[in-house]
Amino acid sequence: MTDRYAVIGNPIGHTKSPMIHASFAQATGQDIDYSAIEGPLDGFAGAVHAFRDAGGRGMNVTAPFKLQAFELATDKLERARLAGATNALKFEGDRIHADNFDGVGLVSDITRNLGVAMKGARVLLLGAGGAARGALLPFLAQQPAELVVANRTLATATALADSFASHGRVIASGYGDLAGQRFDIVINATSASLKAELPPVPADVFKDSKLAYELVYGKGLTPFLRLARNAGVPQLADGVGMLVEQAAEAFAWWRGVRPDTRALIERMTIPLA
Repeated sequence: MTDRYAVIGNPIGHTKSPMIHASFAQATGQDIDYSAIEGPLDGFAGAVHAFRDAGGRGMNVTAPFKLQAFELATDKLERARLAGATNALKFEGDRIHADNFDGVGLVSDITRNLGVAMKGARVLLLGAGGAARGALLPFLAQQPAELVVANRTLATATALADSFASHGRVIASGYGDLAGQRFDIVINATSASLKAELPPVPADVFKDSKLAYELVYGKGLTPFLRLARNAGVPQLADGVGMLVEQAAEAFAWWRGVRPDTRALIERMTIPLA
């Protein structure tokens, strides 16, 4: 019998998840059906239960439901607990297991696909929202020399850093305090690029950078990436690799086999120009 999976979000028309998972299934010989569900804003839990009751085995979760998915889950793995959000659910009987693969997918893209080591690196993460929260535990596991989280509201960055204190040192910063600092890797986890805006990061943070990474994908040369390019950063990337890598992690969690990702990433990558 074909196993059923889905991605749920609202809106959902833009999602690439069905194409990605169909590609994974074909490559690994897995018999699955993967669909997209536009969940009602006032009926997320009902939509999840209906899918599970109809035989669904698991779901990816995208905006705006990651927090609701976390609350709905009966069993939360550590990455999901620390992030306070989940992007993947697995159904086993009456149990709903939750994990968060966004951060581990980002680390895989940076270290394996882009070939940039995070161990011993000075890393700057812009933003202290859900995307940043999901990234911190996988980042700390890479043992960077320094991990700084910068945010418009310093108190938000400080609270985020404090919540991860038992796992490693995270330095909270306002944007104004970044002047004169240098970083090997700069990652934009803010939503600024969705509105073609630039987070207020000083250009000199890029002086020694090896990589500037934009979590938003498919937007070409965003203001953040343009600033990095003009500052001389040799390697620029958007979030398409993270998208595929986190999907591969969820696929492996569900199916027990991890698909190769490189060819699909290459096919989906849009030149940054």
